[in-house]
Amino acid sequence: MKQALTIDFVSDIACPWCAIGLSSLQLALAHLGDTIDAEITVHPFELNPQMGPAGEAIVDYLGKKYGRTPAQIAETQAMIRERGASVGFTFGPRTRVYNTFDAHRLLHWAGIKGKQLPLKIALLQAYHSDGKDPSNHDVLLEAAQSVGLDAVQARDILTSGIYADEVRAEEQNNQEMGIQSVPAIIFNRRYLVTGGQPVEQFVKVIEQVLAEAQID
Repeated sequence: MKQALTIDFVSDIACPWCAIGLSSLQLALAHLGDTIDAEITVHPFELNPQMGPAGEAIVDYLGKKYGRTPAQIAETQAMIRERGASVGFTFGPRTRVYNTFDAHRLLHWAGIKGKQLPLKIALLQAYHSDGKDPSNHDVLLEAAQSVGLDAVQARDILTSGIYADEVRAEEQNNQEMGIQSVPAIIFNRRYLVTGGQPVEQFVKVIEQVLAEAQID
C-alpha cells in the first residue's frame, strides 16, 4: 500500500534554487515510484517584495543585496546553470529581477482549480528558462493557458486585487514559522529541509520521514 506524504513547498518564482529544488524533489519522488502518494502544495514567499514594476538588473540587484561583483555573479550563475542541468532544468539568460506578487495571487487561484503545481513549473520555466517577465500579465496569462486554466478568469484575477489578502496572510504565516529563505520544504508538516538539495538527499529525507511515520 502506498504511504501518504504531504509536501509544503515554500518558494518564489524569482528564486533559481527553487527551480532546482523542485526539479530535484520531483526526480526523488519519481525514483521512489509507487511506494508513496505525494501531494505537493506550493506556498508564497517574495524575495523582493518592494521591487518596482520595471524590475531591476540582476547585476545591480545582487550587487546591492549581497555585495557581489559582476564577476562573482557570473560565476554563481554558471554554477546554477550546471546544477540545473543536473536535474533537468534549463537556465537561460536572466538579466533582470521582477516583482512576483501577482504571480503568487495567480498560483493561489490555481491551487483552488487543482492546477497549482503545473502553473508553478510553467512560471519557473517562463522566467528562468525563457527570460520572461513574471510580473507581466500577458506572460502570466500565457502560463495559465498552457496548463489548462481559463484565460478570462485568470485575467479577471490579475486585473483585480483578489487573493492579495490570502497571499499576504500566507507569507506572514511562513515568516512566523521562521522561514527566512527559500526553497523551504516541509514534509508531513513536521520535517523542514531548506535549499536546492541533490536528488539523493531528498530520497534519503523522504525515506526517513516515511519510516518515522510508520513508527508513529
